[in-house]
Amino acid sequence: MKMKLAEIAKAINAQNDIEQWQDVELTSVSFDSRHLEPGALFVPLQGSQDGHRFVPSAFANGAGAALWASDHEIVDHEHPLLVVDDPLKALQKLSKYYLHKINPIVVAVTGSNGKTTTKDMIASILSTQLNVTKTHANFNNEIGVPVTLLNMEANTEAVVVEMGMDRFGQLDFLSKLASPEIAVITMIGEAHIEFFGTRDRIADAKMEITHGLSDDGTLVYNGDEPLLNERVAKINQRVVRFGRHLDDDLYATSVQTGERSIEFQVNEWPDKQFTIPMVGEYNVNNALAAMAVGQLLHITPDHMQSALANVELTANRAEWVAGKNGEQILSDVYNSNPTAAKQVLKTISTMPTTGRRIAVLGDMLELGKAAPKLHASLASQIDPAKIQAVYLIGEQMAALKKRLIANGYPAAAIYYYSADQLDQLASDLQATLRGEDLVLLKASHGIHLERVLDAIKK
Repeated sequence: MKMKLAEIAKAINAQNDIEQWQDVELTSVSFDSRHLEPGALFVPLQGSQDGHRFVPSAFANGAGAALWASDHEIVDHEHPLLVVDDPLKALQKLSKYYLHKINPIVVAVTGSNGKTTTKDMIASILSTQLNVTKTHANFNNEIGVPVTLLNMEANTEAVVVEMGMDRFGQLDFLSKLASPEIAVITMIGEAHIEFFGTRDRIADAKMEITHGLSDDGTLVYNGDEPLLNERVAKINQRVVRFGRHLDDDLYATSVQTGERSIEFQVNEWPDKQFTIPMVGEYNVNNALAAMAVGQLLHITPDHMQSALANVELTANRAEWVAGKNGEQILSDVYNSNPTAAKQVLKTISTMPTTGRRIAVLGDMLELGKAAPKLHASLASQIDPAKIQAVYLIGEQMAALKKRLIANGYPAAAIYYYSADQLDQLASDLQATLRGEDLVLLKASHGIHLERVLDAIKK
């Protein structure tokens, strides 16, 4: 982003006179006063604390200007402030203005699992022939999506926007804000079932990503999911299905899994072999979704081949890390839900190792009344002959421990009742890990299993 204050003030209908600062140029936007770039527009948001408290800190750290809510008394007359009714709504309005100004192709991605990996793959594929911006980390909500749009460079030709949701209406808002030409739904799982109650209702909420889809746009979706097939029949836009079935538009014809990568072929280009540098056969579907987007935007299969082989993935999403003793650690600590946890447990169960396979599992959040049953269901993927040790942490993981014991797991899973015991878990792991071991770390981000990762990695 590069805009003068006068342009921004006009775009968001600022209520105050900024004539003395109208030529101040702003080059980015931030809602964190500690980590902003010089020349940033600071947005004071209302959360657990009032962001207006941090406006002085933002200016001290180099902010060029700040938004200011009209119901707050102005105490700073030395720095550029833009007075608005609601800073968050002003941020969103500005992002839509800037999006129309830059006018890139917008690709929006959602799904219960795989949306961040798919976003990274799409960006990698499109970057081979276009100037691309993508969502940073998981900036995928009402705050993160506007920040993503506003931090586009002026030469951006395509922006890949991850969109999350935990309630009805959220994807409706984000889709209408970004107005995508292409929308992607990776799959429907149990994530956020606490708020929706059933997978049917989750599917309804995910379909809101089509509410802002342009009339001549395209929905790319998992064609192997009946819940989506039922709902897609009701939209007017073009649809492209990916998956593992022969009636999908894009499907894998063969898959070979390796220790650190997966090779596969696709019906559209049968003479080409594609490689992704990750484990878990479920990631083939994420790659197919990305390839479908690439095909829509005329990226050549050769470029797709190179992009997937060299994709840069967001940290802590099925990322391999070396341990202090040389053990292999599969870090997947950013998010967890029953579908994803079962998939990754199945994956490590088949990976070759001369040591033990060890699963460290933390609570999966936002599962509501179904939480005990869904946590216990992970036992179906824990075979003592293949996963020799299990460490569980969090209140909900008690249900999995109980199920493992009932199934006759030969040694009771080592259980820690709350995240307050993360340090003890890390210490116990450090005492037992050997260089030949293969370790999985998987939990919802709220458990902060990354603290255990920091303690045991090299």
